[in-house]
Amino acid sequence: MKSLYYYEFKIGKIAIAQEGDYITDVFFKDVKNVEGSIIETDLIKQTAKQIEEYLEGTRKEFDIAIKLNGTEFQKRVWKKLMDIDYGKLASYGEIAESIQSPKAARAIGMANNKNPIIIIVPCHRVIGKSGKLVGYAAGLDVKEYLINLERSNK
Repeated sequence: MKSLYYYEFKIGKIAIAQEGDYITDVFFKDVKNVEGSIIETDLIKQTAKQIEEYLEGTRKEFDIAIKLNGTEFQKRVWKKLMDIDYGKLASYGEIAESIQSPKAARAIGMANNKNPIIIIVPCHRVIGKSGKLVGYAAGLDVKEYLINLERSNK
């Protein structure tokens, strides 16, 4: 059974879930539903603190133990997202090329949409081929906010 706790951040209400010794979910409350006991564990508190530091512009990397639950393809995509440096952007096509699936840009978008650990697995750093902001479960305004936050704190 997962432990789950909600926090109010400047970008909205975010839930953090833990199973065993790993964070398994970080999501906006209205975007996804995860079953679990409402318990604020030490690991969940530490994760919330790191997210707050990130949103204040004082943290650029996370050092939280995470467990990615998804298909093998999704996990490959999510791991590749974690290679995108703070303040940098990549297109869906570039991610597809980097995982040796050059025609999978749409599938990359679908994997991003299913990203269970937002912000820590930075799907907000992925943009359309034209450079436009496209797709973000919490809305393009939040995606733009996160990208601008990183650009101003590089």
